[in-house]
Amino acid sequence: HVQLVGSGGGSVQAGGSLRLSCTTSGYHSYCRYDVNWYRKALEKEREFVSSVTSDGTTTYADSVKGRFTVSQDSAKKVVYLQMNNLKPEDTAMYYCKTDANCEYGGSWTDAVWGQGTQVTVS
Repeated sequence: HVQLVGSGGGSVQAGGSLRLSCTTSGYHSYCRYDVNWYRKALEKEREFVSSVTSDGTTTYADSVKGRFTVSQDSAKKVVYLQMNNLKPEDTAMYYCKTDANCEYGGSWTDAVWGQGTQVTVS
């Protein structure tokens, strides 16, 4: 089974940086995996932050463009979210999620969420 472990959160002052990691395991060779980062702040809806597709295409929410960078180490099966110039409004629980597109005798999709990692910016 696919499993995701998010890590790297912490408390920083505004203008600081953090690097989140999403360590994946259980990937199947017949699936293509996109990895997404979401965040949820208190009393706010969960929102999309960034994604990287299986072919390396990256996408960012407008609120983090130019400050956050998503990357992946395919050999280590880790996806990173480098967060620079952090702002108090970036404070949230951050989650990684995979979207799998699989073909093996048929085709199907699947999604798995990792546990969150807290980011606090003061």
